[in-house]
Amino acid sequence: MSRASRVFSSTNCRVALVAWRQRRAILWAAASVAALAFLITLELAARCYGQPGPITSQVKGLICAPKPGPLYGGMALMMVVLTRRQRFIAAGVAIGIDVVFVLVRWAVDAKMPDGHFLGNGALWVMLGCAVIAVTRRTGTERVLLLKGVGLGLLLVAGRKTGDTWLLITSKSRPAVLDQYVATTDHALGNPSWLMGRIVKATGPIGTHVLHLVYAQLAVAAVVVALYQLRNVAVERRFPNHHLVRTFLVIGLLGPAIYMLFPVVGPVFAYGPGASGTGGVHWAVANLWPNTPPPVHTPHPMPYDKITPRNCMPSLHTAWATAIFIHSRSAPRILRIAGTFWLIATLGATLGFGYHYGADLVAGVVFALTIEAALRSHARGWDRAGIQLVIHGATVFAALLASYRHLPMEMARHPWLFGPLLILAMASVIYDYVRTTKAWKPTAAPTPEPKPQLEPV
Repeated sequence: MSRASRVFSSTNCRVALVAWRQRRAILWAAASVAALAFLITLELAARCYGQPGPITSQVKGLICAPKPGPLYGGMALMMVVLTRRQRFIAAGVAIGIDVVFVLVRWAVDAKMPDGHFLGNGALWVMLGCAVIAVTRRTGTERVLLLKGVGLGLLLVAGRKTGDTWLLITSKSRPAVLDQYVATTDHALGNPSWLMGRIVKATGPIGTHVLHLVYAQLAVAAVVVALYQLRNVAVERRFPNHHLVRTFLVIGLLGPAIYMLFPVVGPVFAYGPGASGTGGVHWAVANLWPNTPPPVHTPHPMPYDKITPRNCMPSLHTAWATAIFIHSRSAPRILRIAGTFWLIATLGATLGFGYHYGADLVAGVVFALTIEAALRSHARGWDRAGIQLVIHGATVFAALLASYRHLPMEMARHPWLFGPLLILAMASVIYDYVRTTKAWKPTAAPTPEPKPQLEPV
């Protein structure tokens, strides 16, 4: 290649790199504007119902006593971009700020809800790192630190956004479709009623363990995410795909399905409610978990404006499925933990009456479809990825349509429709495993040495 050709090729590469960076910057700017508009919309919607929205709740967390778990979990994710020394400094500053806040609240006799006395320090540290990134860092270091801060704040904002979504579902959807899903569940053998009796028989120990697993799902996600992001500080870049992305997208899209298919769950629609008395006068009857509901023509039923309509699909199942998937490439202890968390979450969602079996089937398909789309986007879309996403989305839409329009047929013919529901879910699982296995790079075979002829 001549010198002129090399110069021309190098110039073209630089131009292409600049154009790619410009497109990427435009994409990030558009995504940021869309996220801000979405948060403002949720804020206004919550205000219409007389409640603070995600932005107000986030700002209040700077002074008021917040829940410590999400804030310290977010700070832990942010610290993956820091060096070991910087992590010790950040953790020490956060703890110090929290100690000051606790002493001030104790001195003025401020009200501190149970377990809500730490966390301000973590939020202040994340915001401080954002200021440092803008004022004291340049180039790649600034971008990396801002990405870390954004990752931590997204985890916190995601929880606040989810709370606002649940409020909107309870206020804007006065009628629920529990009778449709409960009727459909006859095709699956009423698993919530069965698991409810099993959990009740295990006594307080089994109940406590399942409650712990169900409530601390985000902790398991942070542990797996920290393992996936353990080398960010060394490599100075994030991996193309990790668990936090899947978690956030599931939490963002799932509540939109709640609005289309509002369901409160067996313990509310057919039982006393989680508190023991909250849903009795709204329930069809007090049947859960001892007596499965009779098969009859379902119809929308009114319910209170307090209980979230957050059953269809089961996002706890979707999140636990995502944890299971992402723990497959981790060490053995994390693989075992991911499997345990998935099984225990499925048992808790059914055993506490929070979900129907049909919710879990839809939740698995929902999680695999989102995971497939994110993996395809990270590695570059191809025919296999597009077909996998279309397959998952089609099955998910078919499940929702069948729950809504074919519940009586499914309940009357359980030996036909029960296996069909499981086969539909299994087809997505099989397609996902087959496609992602084909995506894995295969090592090139080592060529065998050619035999050398002995000299004559």
